[in-house]
Amino acid sequence: MRLDNIDNEKSFDFGRTSDDYFRYRNIYPKSMYDKLIMSGIGKKGQKILDLGSGTAVLPLNMYRTGAVFTASDISENQIRCGRQLVLDKGIDNIEFRVCSAEDTGFEDSSFDAVTAVQCFHYFNADKAADEIQRILKPEGLFCKIFMDWLPYEDKLIAGTEALVLKYNPDWSGGGFREYKYSYPSWAEGKFLIETIHSYNTVLSFEKEAWIGRIRTCRGVGASLSEDRITAFENEYRELLSNYEEPLSLKHQIHIEIYRANK
Repeated sequence: MRLDNIDNEKSFDFGRTSDDYFRYRNIYPKSMYDKLIMSGIGKKGQKILDLGSGTAVLPLNMYRTGAVFTASDISENQIRCGRQLVLDKGIDNIEFRVCSAEDTGFEDSSFDAVTAVQCFHYFNADKAADEIQRILKPEGLFCKIFMDWLPYEDKLIAGTEALVLKYNPDWSGGGFREYKYSYPSWAEGKFLIETIHSYNTVLSFEKEAWIGRIRTCRGVGASLSEDRITAFENEYRELLSNYEEPLSLKHQIHIEIYRANK
């Protein structure tokens, strides 16, 4: 994938990170899932499409609600790993599809809810919004989520970003500051804002788990050569030797829930 607004148009492929992704990207806290359920996402029998699902992290954490999930992603490798996880666990209410968010191939009004976790900024927002509105049932819900670390409030995260930039100067994923919501242009005429949850939290990681999570970063595992990834990891381990386990890292979680205007 190559986008003109990301990483100075440098190509990246999360499919390269799939083995690490299913091991180390199940990092969202219970509080996030609780807020989704409280806001009407995950009701028993509800049909939910998770866009940009990767290895089906959200469906695998919410399938016990009784909702019927479809995990979709543009990466065949991510979907392959997610499907294998579901088979291994014997789960029967998660389906899979390889497709883009802008052209899913589903029929009109197919879903009660659509979710997009940590991925909407990779979509063509206007085209994806049109597609999401089309496949949602009348009054259906669209849930957009991101979780970002806070480099200006956490010394280790600041050091992590500096090291990523050393190995990948084109990476544009750093420098996040606390997000303040404003109604987006892509939603105009298509969605009404229903609920916003935005809060800071501290996540705890063992060092090996955090290293694995960083390897899945767009600026590392999705774009660097194997030799550069190894060199990065060796230097990162040295940096982490200055910190005690578990690592306690500051993040912001932001959830927007919209209702389809159709």
